[in-house]
Amino acid sequence: MTIRRLVIKAQKGNDKAFLKLFQQYEEDIYRTAYVYVKNKDDALDIVQEVAYQSFKKIDTLQKPEYFKTWLMKITINCAINVIKKNQKVIQLKPEFEVLITSEEEDLSLSLSLQELMNTLQEEEKSVILLKFYHDHTLKEISELLQIPLGTAKSTLYRALNKLRKNFKEVGNYE
Repeated sequence: MTIRRLVIKAQKGNDKAFLKLFQQYEEDIYRTAYVYVKNKDDALDIVQEVAYQSFKKIDTLQKPEYFKTWLMKITINCAINVIKKNQKVIQLKPEFEVLITSEEEDLSLSLSLQELMNTLQEEEKSVILLKFYHDHTLKEISELLQIPLGTAKSTLYRALNKLRKNFKEVGNYE
């Protein structure tokens, strides 16, 4: 069954259709959330919040073919809300997550990428993720983030320049 048909069924109140739809994108939602919050527990909370909000508001989705885009927009908004909420909390005892991996090279690469992404502002990070991780066009990104197309382009180029500059500074680029 196509995404469009499942969305239409879900909008008519079919819980099983919604569940089937959501499960197709659950991993993408988690990954996107994790890039923002850098914390497994918060990312899982965001997945739950996205499930709740998207289920509650599925009838507001006007174009069923943009279901994934719509979910990613909800995910980004939820992640930014969690970040804002966490910034108000003062950590008395920082917690460190133990990273376990089979290959050290993959770990150092993923840590380098994470560090580079952390140098970006939230809007820049959103544009980079939507463009290169979710393969959205600049037009789709501008609609998704509700910013003008020119702003999406300039944000993308500014973010790429920051990433290049920071990548050169760490000595990984010759």
